[in-house]
Amino acid sequence: MKQLFFLFILSSSLLFSCKNNQEAAPAADAQQVAQASGATYNVVAATSKVLWKATKPGGGHNGTFPVSVGNVTVENGLITSGTFTIDVANLTVDDLQGDDKASLESHLKGTGTEGTEDFFKTPKFPTATFAITKVTGLANDTEGNALVYGNLTLLDVTKEVNFKANINILENSVTVATPPFVINRTDWGLKYQSKSFEKLKDKFIDDEVTLQVNLNAAISQ
Repeated sequence: MKQLFFLFILSSSLLFSCKNNQEAAPAADAQQVAQASGATYNVVAATSKVLWKATKPGGGHNGTFPVSVGNVTVENGLITSGTFTIDVANLTVDDLQGDDKASLESHLKGTGTEGTEDFFKTPKFPTATFAITKVTGLANDTEGNALVYGNLTLLDVTKEVNFKANINILENSVTVATPPFVINRTDWGLKYQSKSFEKLKDKFIDDEVTLQVNLNAAISQ
């Protein structure tokens, strides 16, 4: 039960019914972070999350990363910048209960007596961050009205990723909700039981991790 993984992003629903069949896009080198301009909206941590799903032969697990703090800026009806912090040290596994849940959470966090270097090493790296580099519009796309680019920093490794999102900007609030998207965990050095780096038969964990983001922010008073 201790073999599984993550990673980045936010919704009140935790249902990933099957493995996403799209391939993970290669992460790019980190880019310059967008400069803040316009009105500031602060992330509402209570309703902002990153959901994750990881798979292996015969099964998998899913869970949640809390978002602890962050903000986006808006000018002329467009997001100009944004950052948020993912509370990796308080990740949860949502498909297990009792001792199995506690055991896998401890393994992922690296807080148990074994396997402390296998996944997130949260005593050393308790958080991850995402910082927007740019946002571009999408037209006539059923999965989103924008494409969000940003630097994801995890385990002291920073790579630029991008994903589709539905962004809704109102006078006092901003929401950012994504469809499930895929990243490759090994791009951030998460190589535990990766068949790309170890000679494994049916004991490997898939490199591709499915994430879903749902971010809520309120106007700064």
